[in-house]
Amino acid sequence: MLNDVTTGFVGRLRAREPAAWFELWENFGPILRNQLSRWGRGRIGAETVADLSQETLTALAGAIDRHDPNRGARFSTWLLAIARHTLGDEIDRRMAQKRGSGRKALSIDDHDPGAGSTETPDETYEQAVFDAKVAAALRAVERDCGFSEFTVFRQRILEGRSGKDVAASLGTSEPTVSRRLATIRGRLRDHLQEVFSKYSFTDEEWEELSRNGLDLFPSKKSEAAFDEAVADVYHRLNEQRGGSAPHSGGSSSLGRSTNP
Repeated sequence: MLNDVTTGFVGRLRAREPAAWFELWENFGPILRNQLSRWGRGRIGAETVADLSQETLTALAGAIDRHDPNRGARFSTWLLAIARHTLGDEIDRRMAQKRGSGRKALSIDDHDPGAGSTETPDETYEQAVFDAKVAAALRAVERDCGFSEFTVFRQRILEGRSGKDVAASLGTSEPTVSRRLATIRGRLRDHLQEVFSKYSFTDEEWEELSRNGLDLFPSKKSEAAFDEAVADVYHRLNEQRGGSAPHSGGSSSLGRSTNP
């Protein structure tokens, strides 16, 4: 059985709650577009890729509550298998139009990515899914804290500025900067717990947090590693977009997607 957080989110999707659909698209739409473009190898255009990405997420919402965690499929594998299925149906449809006939498309149930699945996500894809989850938690923290409070975290951790420099730029003291950082770290851990509860099907996916330095149960020694891991995700996301970390006073750039 899926956990309560995941099933609750699925209920919101099936109720066609706009916020839930936007959340799914914002978090994983860019990954799907990139993957579908790679698979398409120039055979499908950008508009078709965008359509297929949305179709993939629609299929995901319709199939996710039938997932059997005992079969060992990760959320990332499930997402990838449905994307491949969606692209395959599109290519089959185009070939059928050319031939005037074609095979009947498989259902999602016929394409269940269980333990024996032939889907083999590569490290780049898995890293992208992990980063998307962390970025979702960061966006949630920024919404909770507001721009001015989150600026402390952005400048000190994401941009790597010194505590003294951040305090001077914001007209506050270094102890105040440290207190705000501690508060935001706590909120970020809460949101990481929520996001990974929602989009993780296996213990292995949960273990990725600690393996990447994002310990949800902190010690004084783990805080530096936690900050560094968050900054690494932030900079990978910016590099993927061909940009750089925003300067002080600029808008946040935490892996946001455009509205579908």
